[in-house]
Amino acid sequence: MTSKPSRFAYQARRHLPERIIQGLLFLAAFTAVAVTIAIVVILVYESLGFFAHVSLWEFLTDTQWTPLFSDKHFGILPLVSGTLLTSAVALAVAVPLGTIIAIYLSEFASHRVREVVKPFLELLSGVPTIVYGYFALLFVTPLLQILIPDLPGFNMLSAGLVMGIMIIPYVASVSEDAMRAVPMHIREGSYAMGATRFQTALRVVTPAAASGIVAAYILGISRAVGETMVVAIAAGTQPNLTWNPLEGAATISAYIVQVSLGDLPHGTLEYQTIFAAGLVLLLMTLFFNVIGHLMRRRYREVY
Repeated sequence: MTSKPSRFAYQARRHLPERIIQGLLFLAAFTAVAVTIAIVVILVYESLGFFAHVSLWEFLTDTQWTPLFSDKHFGILPLVSGTLLTSAVALAVAVPLGTIIAIYLSEFASHRVREVVKPFLELLSGVPTIVYGYFALLFVTPLLQILIPDLPGFNMLSAGLVMGIMIIPYVASVSEDAMRAVPMHIREGSYAMGATRFQTALRVVTPAAASGIVAAYILGISRAVGETMVVAIAAGTQPNLTWNPLEGAATISAYIVQVSLGDLPHGTLEYQTIFAAGLVLLLMTLFFNVIGHLMRRRYREVY
């Protein structure tokens, strides 16, 4: 007859591997949260040192950003305008093309075509961003200058167009996965009502997958807002408060790279500007993600 302590020891040994796995999974999840908190704490701490010398009102309303010049101005608006404008151009390319590609792959392409096209599409996301940057500078910009002779060598239009091409895989892949998750009986019901394949894809499947498609758009926005190398190479590094994509301008991420690679001493006001700019970039990304979360909750379908 097995003694009671022996049974307890056996049960403990039996569940030990499962507890170890649970501990490792918890550690992995906690690491992601801890890294995020550490990034926020560092940005806020360093930004407080910046705002101790520069007023928040000046930071948000001044139309010039010249912290590296003798006549110093600390208005973030030029960097914000460059970031939003290049992202808007990129989304104007990626959202319609990515959605159309997703609809085709989900509803019209054969299995063989899908297995060929999707890997090539996702291969675009593996190309280094610096390659995209030189592609925009050396190919897209000269091409646009044929159509727009006065277009400068550094401009936000070519940078935004190439960024749009770069984030198409994110929009198309996530949107296509959301559409393929729509149950087949919904499509069959649409066909039974006399709808064509195109009508079913556009008016039934796409609205049913709206939450996943919105998530794809938010992912694309976050990717475009945080892009660095393409805009640093093709759009220029000169802060310029403009809403004209034909002009050159710097973005927040491009400025951070520019200063981080310089010789500014640690702890100076000029050095702390990169943390203030980074905090703004983080808040912009957080804002878009919160909007996306609310829209996903609003249009989410449960099957």
